[in-house]
Amino acid sequence: MLSFHRTQLAAAAFALLLLTSAVGHTASAPPRPQAPAFTFASVRRLAQERAARPYHIRSTPLPRALATLSYDQYRDIQFRPAAALWRGQSMFDVQFFHRGFNFSRQVNIYEVLPSGVWPVTYSPSMFRFGRSVPRVMLPADLGFAGLSVHYPLNTPGYDDEVIAFLGASYFRALGRNQGYGVSARGLAIDTATPAGEEYPYFTDFWLVRPQPNQHSTTLYALLDSPSLAGAYKFNVRPGTITQVQVTAELYPRRTVDKLGIAPLTSMFLYGKNSARRRFDDWRPEVHDSDGLMMQTGTGEWLWRPLDNPRKLEVNRFMDDNPKGFGLIQRDRNFADYEDPQSQFERRPSYWVQPLGDWGKGGIELVEIPSDEEIHDNIDAYWVPSAPVVPHAPIRFSYLLSAYLHSDDRWPPGGKVVATRFGPVMNGATAVPGMRLVLIDFTGGDLDSLLPAQPVRADVWADGGAVSDVTVQRIPENGHWRVTMEVKPSGDQPVDMRCYLKLYGEALTETWTYQWTPSGS
Repeated sequence: MLSFHRTQLAAAAFALLLLTSAVGHTASAPPRPQAPAFTFASVRRLAQERAARPYHIRSTPLPRALATLSYDQYRDIQFRPAAALWRGQSMFDVQFFHRGFNFSRQVNIYEVLPSGVWPVTYSPSMFRFGRSVPRVMLPADLGFAGLSVHYPLNTPGYDDEVIAFLGASYFRALGRNQGYGVSARGLAIDTATPAGEEYPYFTDFWLVRPQPNQHSTTLYALLDSPSLAGAYKFNVRPGTITQVQVTAELYPRRTVDKLGIAPLTSMFLYGKNSARRRFDDWRPEVHDSDGLMMQTGTGEWLWRPLDNPRKLEVNRFMDDNPKGFGLIQRDRNFADYEDPQSQFERRPSYWVQPLGDWGKGGIELVEIPSDEEIHDNIDAYWVPSAPVVPHAPIRFSYLLSAYLHSDDRWPPGGKVVATRFGPVMNGATAVPGMRLVLIDFTGGDLDSLLPAQPVRADVWADGGAVSDVTVQRIPENGHWRVTMEVKPSGDQPVDMRCYLKLYGEALTETWTYQWTPSGS
């Protein structure tokens, strides 16, 4: 009995102590469990789960009035900047694209916070609908078509678009003082194949809220298509050269004949090397990019001028563990275009630098005939030699740089600045079946060489013969010009290469071109 009484007293004393200590205080709620951190591993897990199930389009139906909008009507739907995500809370803010026109798919967008993952909900009040847009009742779950990330890139008082995702897996990044031109994509599947191209879509985005003074931002994305699902991470660093580090992991549902990694898409209507007589146009040149630049696994720099062919042209440059490739705009003078509205001289170059070993494969260039500048007719991407095996993950990472001027980094030596073609003349008569080729080089050590230096051209041709090769420095602009005559062996394309050297040492990148005699 005594032991039991002591136990009762102790319990009563403990209860009194609790009551006394609670005076003047509010009882605290039990701690909430910490939400698991949302990371790239979370997206990988979601992509793997999705790939394990049959593919289907997850978008909600789009009202007909929006699906049938014209391009101009769609442009008349404007996002209200005051409704931007993170506005006034960080260096970045995020705006959204309305569904309509060709952008019919719904994209799910979430915000990643320390407290968890929260959906960004659609509201018609986030947009201004111009007079040309039909007035319809919009469902509350309509959702968005894409997003754009903004940052004070050019002036402190205005948040410029730095990167935008809209349509399939397309995205565009901008550096300082740049205007939109070339595009990037998350992935290309079976481009330029008889079966037809398959277009993967980014279906979901997760936006990681940056700290108030943070100068980079991270987005995650889930990609889906009939052939595969994939997880993507984009780390965006704005600047004079805006850089986007892309990390991806793909989970194939089935085999893929041609997988295009880090695809770039651009427009080339005509340039210095083109037959301008095809176009009734007052401008000297019209293009978003004028060449494909590559650095091979051995370190050689290659330059392939773009063309607008009369028939589809597909060329693959085989390599092992490439160091980089890109679609480049080298003509940077207003006089190259004379177009104050389009400002082609401000359109960025995109350079892809693989991170890690990409193995064997090839950089494929696709050139599609086009008669209008509104169409992107140029594609470039890396095609790995390794086959795509169902349920076997594919991993890759790269750094995408958007720039106007490369500061002699890409390439570090002399580079091609012009390619021109003309007839080979015998007196006043053109020699049939032959072409005169003129290539201008500048930069690197070339700029400091006097005309008397014995600069030589190393020239090679497959499918034809090259003759009368000359090298001279043009006094009016300081360029070094190679002139040569090319005669094809038959009616098949002639593959040509040329670079400049001094005392056996290469001074420039290697110019490479494929001339089709029937298209001259």
